[in-house]
Amino acid sequence: MTLFGKKDKGKVTKLFFVTDVHGSENTFRKFVNSGTFYGVDVLVLGGDIAGKMVVPILDLGGGHYRSTIQSITHELDGADQIAAFEKRAGKLGSYTTIVTPDEYDAMAADPALVDSAYHRLATDRLAQWIDLAEERLGGTGIKLYMTGGNDDSQDILAALDEHARENVVNCEGKRVLIDEDEHLMLSSGLSNPTPWDTPREVPDEELAAHIEELVAGIGDFSRTIFNFHAPPKDSSLDTAAELDWTTDPPKVVTSGGTPVMAGAGSASVRAAIEKYQPLLSLHGHIHESRGQTTIGRTVSVNPGSEYGEGVLRGALVTIAGDKIDNVQLTSG
Repeated sequence: MTLFGKKDKGKVTKLFFVTDVHGSENTFRKFVNSGTFYGVDVLVLGGDIAGKMVVPILDLGGGHYRSTIQSITHELDGADQIAAFEKRAGKLGSYTTIVTPDEYDAMAADPALVDSAYHRLATDRLAQWIDLAEERLGGTGIKLYMTGGNDDSQDILAALDEHARENVVNCEGKRVLIDEDEHLMLSSGLSNPTPWDTPREVPDEELAAHIEELVAGIGDFSRTIFNFHAPPKDSSLDTAAELDWTTDPPKVVTSGGTPVMAGAGSASVRAAIEKYQPLLSLHGHIHESRGQTTIGRTVSVNPGSEYGEGVLRGALVTIAGDKIDNVQLTSG
């Protein structure tokens, strides 16, 4: 039925997109609950799921512990203080593990032991998150599509296949229909090279080839969504302080005391958007470059990230057929 001469727009799909949660317990839990809060049909988590570091808690004996986080050393007594400290670390996206002095010394002397602990803890947290999402989304009709990012190693992402069941979908490197209105989402967590040598960054030419494999055989992109972790180069969604890659760690390039800003995104992602003109493209990776833009007919979005503050940055997108009705950048 139409009113006052307006055409019925038919079906709409409401999608909520979040990215770069980096292990933050608060941010992920808010995200899972956001589906019913915003009344959406689809949740999309666009990569960089895992946190960045392990924080050891040194067991000094007699119920006394010590740990350092954000350059502040904490003396901890008893289970309640340990639990509060671990909660704070989890909000920041860090993983904690209680170690004896001998274990601490061994980890300090052998980076492989730290790496092993990191992968175990990151995999465990992701598995717990998937189980939580399966439970919370059960009976809601909302599906959560998850892909990794350049910071997420493949062994950690294996938890997606092992734990996802009915309500969580591993969309990494896949083409999936996200609704009954034939909106097809193509997802990739790879990125172009960074100064940080992350697990899943590749030369831009290799990323271009990967994208071509994803789009192969698609004739109509009018209802296609690119869920690519890396943003398109020089799009305003990839603006970051330029870094000098020759130093360790890389340092910010300045001019007259002011940081030099530059596009850090992928040229191959931009070329693919310009060539195929999908309906929507979803990106992350550059936390500080929150915004939306258009590239030809394509609406492109980066919701940004403030995971370390426990703030959920997101993009609420309303899709009607082959048109984007509305994009609202959210924060909560």
